[in-house]
Amino acid sequence: MTEEQHLREYTKALKARLPRHFFEPVPARLAYLPVFLALFGLCTWGIVATPYVLLKLLLSLGIGYSFIGLGFLAHEILHGAVTKNPVVRSVSGTIAFLPLMVGARLWRKWHNVEHHGHTQHPEDDPDAMGALESAIQKPFVKWMFRQVPALRSFFLFFSFTFWFTLHAHMMFRRFLPDFKPAERPIVVFQAVLPVLVWLLVLFMVGPLNFLFVFVIPWLLANFIAMSFIATNHLLNPITETNDPLMNSLTVRNPRWLEWLTLGFGYHIEHHVFPALSPKYAHVVAQKIKELWPERYNELPHWKALFYLWKTPRLYRDHRNLIEPTTGHVFGTLGFGLNDSKIKQPKSSRRGLGKKGLGE
Repeated sequence: MTEEQHLREYTKALKARLPRHFFEPVPARLAYLPVFLALFGLCTWGIVATPYVLLKLLLSLGIGYSFIGLGFLAHEILHGAVTKNPVVRSVSGTIAFLPLMVGARLWRKWHNVEHHGHTQHPEDDPDAMGALESAIQKPFVKWMFRQVPALRSFFLFFSFTFWFTLHAHMMFRRFLPDFKPAERPIVVFQAVLPVLVWLLVLFMVGPLNFLFVFVIPWLLANFIAMSFIATNHLLNPITETNDPLMNSLTVRNPRWLEWLTLGFGYHIEHHVFPALSPKYAHVVAQKIKELWPERYNELPHWKALFYLWKTPRLYRDHRNLIEPTTGHVFGTLGFGLNDSKIKQPKSSRRGLGKKGLGE
């Protein structure tokens, strides 16, 4: 892969080749909101009505799908891909993000502004992983990277069951001081509202049913969300320039599954045009492949997860990941990451071991 290009180089070339209506909101996508809410309501009614645990579990999976569908829809809405009306966007985005417990105003600051504006920047992207040098300053990270790689990967994938919501809480604490005093009450309200809603649901359905109505679906929705989010960027190189073809990855699934997940896997396309509806993402993908075939990063979703399992989450430098217990180096996407490199990783000149982690 060649050197970094700025986002505007891609947008300028692509806008000349795409229909103008692609850049307008698609209000029809808002119809997913009542559909997912109805699915939640019907499954909740079934869980409360049935005495059979297995049927409760099956209905709980249905709620899990409604939760992650709402999360993907909230992402679209709050980028302006569904409506430009600020009131409709805020209210519908707040409702859609209730299951994952994320405030709409916080999301627009954390995700739309900071993450999209500084994607994979080592200091400025709030969602980027750290470099080896910063890891040795954090006791928990040092402890984690002393564990054998397989155990560490298990911890990583297990954390997917709660990480999206936990990370949102961390972003609330990080970015709340950045809001103007007049904005902070709404940010706090949107953070507290999901807790109040789900406490009310707990009171209405009881503790056992709440396990199936919220806890299991919430764990499932977090896991599915993180299975996409982690593969969107964590296999890519660090970039000082916001180059979405270098710092992002599109993951592909069977067409029926891409439809069920609202096209969320088209992530390069999303970073090139954040406000463009996923309805048109496959066309944008085709144009990008025609113009920059050597720069485009695309993997089957399962393979991206496999790569995520087999590689460490620390950067030795902008282009390589490093396994600190052995000193093995893995390339990133576009810079040597492939099946053979994972099976037989490159060795660095020295093993790091405990000493390399600051002891």
